[in-house]
Amino acid sequence: QVQLVESGGGLVQAGGSLRLSCAASKRTFSSRARGWFRRAPGKEREFVAAISWSDDNTIYADFVKGRGTISRDNAKNTVYLQMNNLKPEDTAVYYCAVPRDGSMSRFSEGSGAMDYWGTGTLVTVSS
Repeated sequence: QVQLVESGGGLVQAGGSLRLSCAASKRTFSSRARGWFRRAPGKEREFVAAISWSDDNTIYADFVKGRGTISRDNAKNTVYLQMNNLKPEDTAVYYCAVPRDGSMSRFSEGSGAMDYWGTGTLVTVSS
C-alpha cells in the first residue's frame, strides 16, 4: 500500500510560520513530482505548490508566491512546504498529492489529475 503521510500542521497566529512535510512510504514516488493542495472550510480543493523530482522545477499558486517555499529531500523521500506570513484565509486542510505519471504538468489540471493523496494535515491560523 502506497502511502503519503503529511505532518506539521497546527494552530498558529497570523504572521507566523509552519513547515509541512509529506513523507512517502514507497521509493517509487522518489521519481515523481509531488505537490500540495488545500481545502478550506466550505471551499473546493485548490492547488498550492508542486516540485519536480529531478530538476528542482517548482510551481506555485499566486496566493502563496512570496510566502511559501516547496522543497524536497531525496534521501528522506520527503517534500516540504514552508509557509510564512500566514493569514487566517490560509486555514485549511493541506494535502500532499502525486500524479500517476509523475508529471509536473498534471498539477495545472487540478486535483482531478492526482492519483495518490495523503490524509491531510490541518492548518489553523488565528487572527
